[in-house]
Amino acid sequence: LFPFAHFDKFIAAIKMQDPTWRSRCVRDLVYSLPPANHDTMRVLFQHLCRVVEFKEENRMSVQSVAIVFGPTLLRPASEEGNMAMHMVFQNQIVEHILNQYSYIF
Repeated sequence: LFPFAHFDKFIAAIKMQDPTWRSRCVRDLVYSLPPANHDTMRVLFQHLCRVVEFKEENRMSVQSVAIVFGPTLLRPASEEGNMAMHMVFQNQIVEHILNQYSYIF
């Protein structure tokens, strides 16, 4: 869903210290995606936000959803490098999009 070419850009965005700039950068990156990717992402994350709304019943908190979907949705083009660090950032990006859904979309 996240094109390989955008992986490093999303990582750089999530590393930003200022939360306002982080959200703005992630939003801009999402809107820079091809329409099919952007539109699919909007619908998928809308659904995942609904899943999180029922976290008491399904045990799927924002963090849990991010752990499950982060590595699936966002991957580097090659598996070289520190996979553990990639996974941390992948999860943080998905968590951030879930937490900032209304701002990003």
